[in-house]
Amino acid sequence: MSEKKHPITIEDLYRIATVEDPRISPDGQWIAYVHVTIDSVENTYKRNLWLVPISGGNPIQITRSGKDSQPRWSPDGSWLAFVSGRDKKPQIYLLPVTAPGGEPHALTSLANGVSNPVWSPDGRQIAFLGKANTDERAKEARGEEDPKPTDKFEAKQRTERKEYEESERFDPREVGRIPYREGTSYLDDRYAQVYVIGTAEDSKPRRLTDVDANHEPPQWSADGQFILTSRSLEPDDDQPTRHSAIFRIAAETGDVQPLTEAQFTSAYPMPSPDGKWIAYLRIPRDEYYNEHIERLTLIPTEGGEPRELNIELDRSAGVIRWAADSSSVYFSANGDGVTSIYHTSVSGGEIQAVVSGLHEIASFDVAADGGIAFTVATSTNPSELYWQPASGEARAVTSINRDFLDSVIVQDTYEVHYTAPDGQPLQGWYMLPVGYEEGKTYPLILNIHGGPHAMWGAMTQSMWHENQSYTAAGYVVFFCNPRGSDGYGEAFLKALHANWGDVAYTDIMAGLDFMIEKGFIDSDRMSVTGGSYGGYMTAWIVGHTDRFKAAASQRGVYNLLGFFGTTDIPLFLGDEFGLLPWDDPMKLWEHSPLAYAHKITTPLLIIHSENDFRVPISEGEQLFAYVKRNGGTVKLVRFPRDGHELSRSGEPKHRVRRLQYIVDWFEKYGK
Repeated sequence: MSEKKHPITIEDLYRIATVEDPRISPDGQWIAYVHVTIDSVENTYKRNLWLVPISGGNPIQITRSGKDSQPRWSPDGSWLAFVSGRDKKPQIYLLPVTAPGGEPHALTSLANGVSNPVWSPDGRQIAFLGKANTDERAKEARGEEDPKPTDKFEAKQRTERKEYEESERFDPREVGRIPYREGTSYLDDRYAQVYVIGTAEDSKPRRLTDVDANHEPPQWSADGQFILTSRSLEPDDDQPTRHSAIFRIAAETGDVQPLTEAQFTSAYPMPSPDGKWIAYLRIPRDEYYNEHIERLTLIPTEGGEPRELNIELDRSAGVIRWAADSSSVYFSANGDGVTSIYHTSVSGGEIQAVVSGLHEIASFDVAADGGIAFTVATSTNPSELYWQPASGEARAVTSINRDFLDSVIVQDTYEVHYTAPDGQPLQGWYMLPVGYEEGKTYPLILNIHGGPHAMWGAMTQSMWHENQSYTAAGYVVFFCNPRGSDGYGEAFLKALHANWGDVAYTDIMAGLDFMIEKGFIDSDRMSVTGGSYGGYMTAWIVGHTDRFKAAASQRGVYNLLGFFGTTDIPLFLGDEFGLLPWDDPMKLWEHSPLAYAHKITTPLLIIHSENDFRVPISEGEQLFAYVKRNGGTVKLVRFPRDGHELSRSGEPKHRVRRLQYIVDWFEKYGK
């Protein structure tokens, strides 16, 4: 062990950088990507665009606003379009790549901002999404524009007036739909519409859609005549995304044609380069909606019977990319704790893994010659950009975390396989504490994933720093994928249906017992934690056993009856349990951790965000009150402003404080 290295600290979170959204240049020589860092002083994330040569060499930073993302190459490779929030509302900017030192200029100036630019095949237009309400769309249709301000003072006054009028529109806030809030924000009357704008200077945007429904990122057809998108068929329905379909929009007239069937939820269309096929993802709309694998589906552009390509693989498809000759499709998929990239012919047949190994792949792009750029998290590195040539080994083309990793002790992750009492094979992982000595026993932290249909592995990026921090504090860390987890097939997903607590409890406890038998865990010093469904399971576990000395339940669902009426995914619970609260309220109550909260004797830390609209903070408040009023040892920590993604993308200082709360709680009660 090098004397220069130190155990990872909680504050080291500020030093970790990540890579997002790689895009390969048309000539196959460069990769554009988003480099994400944390600014601890401003308590925010900085996103800038970089280029790295595929042949090898140092990356080059090409933007510096700290608010840049979504790089997209022009067809001839001379320009990069990207989205930047450098001037308040995000707009599309164009940056000349062939002119060294060139400055980006704004292409759009929509009042509500824009996102998801995509170039037309001839490079003369860009399609994108922009939000507008009925009145704003009517004003656009009439060609009305606000006169330009005469000076900076008038511009400032107009901005302040608009901000004031916007705030007054929702004071008080009228609610007439479900859901009426998502993420950390309340929904308004604006919906994402598809626009097109010419790339020539002073071009004006044209809106192609006019419906109160959010459209998904657009894609051009190969001939440039159409734009593909997806949106809800029933936008007034509760959770309208459940009813999404693929639509084809004429780029000149805006005529709209649905392409997919209503009995499936279909999204993310990707047309083939030769114009013959459309690849997309779909899920059957039935009571097992959340428990189906996502099907990679092909449909002929001119119409025909859809074909699902990944059913035999029995793994959900993720990101989709086409081969340049349109003969095959690439897609990512989770499986057995890792994320791989697969390749299959449009005619069906064998599915081959083209990028696989012990890693998690978040995003990728495919070059014309079949080379692949992809972002990777491994068990020893939280994020880098890799390049794999069409024939050859993958190699890292960035080293954004080298200085950090050279200064800290990184613990290895070990895979284990065990069986549940009924014989079901299960997979888990453990990490040993820094300074581990054979023959000694150590305290344990059991960490449980959310979802419930998520998948963890040895290299899950969102958990990398957290688990390493636990080992630095002297703990063995154990985590596993109980039934219901993604990555093990559709039957494994469905095994949790209508029985969230007992099935996963049995699987997790079997893993815990398996680990104790290894002999290095002190079974009298064990703690348990998890977030979202992992928070549900944490509360469920300590309501059913006193084996743990401490627990930290994060953003969990504790009262299924209350969750039904407050979450921003209102149909989720009905899918998971196959019933609605009024059908069998006692069943939902019996499957709620709150029903057993009066039995909790384990010291319990409850962490929740005040703007969590996925699992509202009322869930944490109820659990706190039940345990507190029954005389239990409990603390509720409320994080303002943040939402359900606190641990992954919340305010950096909140992420640090959250983890410090957990470690301090376990140090006080778990050891």
